[in-house]
Amino acid sequence: MDDICRHSVASRNTADAFLKEMLHYGFIRHLPIKYGRIRPFEPTAGTLETVAGWVMAHLKTLDSLDNGFRLAAFVAQPDLLAKLQPLVADGLLSSHAVREPRQTFSLFTWLDNGGIVMDWLMSGVDPDHADLDRIPTGVVSIGDFANWLKLSRTHLSRKLRDAEELGSIGWLGQRGHSVMWVSSEFYQEYMTAQAVKLAIIDAAFDNCVVTSEAS
Repeated sequence: MDDICRHSVASRNTADAFLKEMLHYGFIRHLPIKYGRIRPFEPTAGTLETVAGWVMAHLKTLDSLDNGFRLAAFVAQPDLLAKLQPLVADGLLSSHAVREPRQTFSLFTWLDNGGIVMDWLMSGVDPDHADLDRIPTGVVSIGDFANWLKLSRTHLSRKLRDAEELGSIGWLGQRGHSVMWVSSEFYQEYMTAQAVKLAIIDAAFDNCVVTSEAS
């Protein structure tokens, strides 16, 4: 809670409410022991499985960049997640670039599933077109886009219009009925955010490996 407040991520009340929601939906649970008035939490098995999958996806990405063997090392050491995850969390929390992303990226992070909205937009970009000022995506129908993400079409349309007013997205033809494009600036914002995240994970992994070898 102190870290969340110190880095201005959320208020203490918001963080407390978030933890209670995690407890309610079974993402975390109370440990059977107490330390005075404090009742510690632990992640449930399903949460650990999801986090491990997230870590593995990013380690695989890092391996693809330098032909490394991070993923194989992670899979071979089941206890590595307990060492790696706190370092990654601290790195993300203390990074100004992560907490305060640039304009359009920040706009979408405040939308439910906003990260997936950006992921889906960018995944439809042909790398051969990445140097264009207006880069075509694979999105044509806002309705289909909203349905796939299980978002309100009205809410998604409002966010897309905000991004359009920033000059970050647009349509090659009729609005909402033709291929959507993203600006080169928005594309670079997204790529920079991914690079920062991957660098934090890479540094945390290296720290874990060095510590494990030393011990």
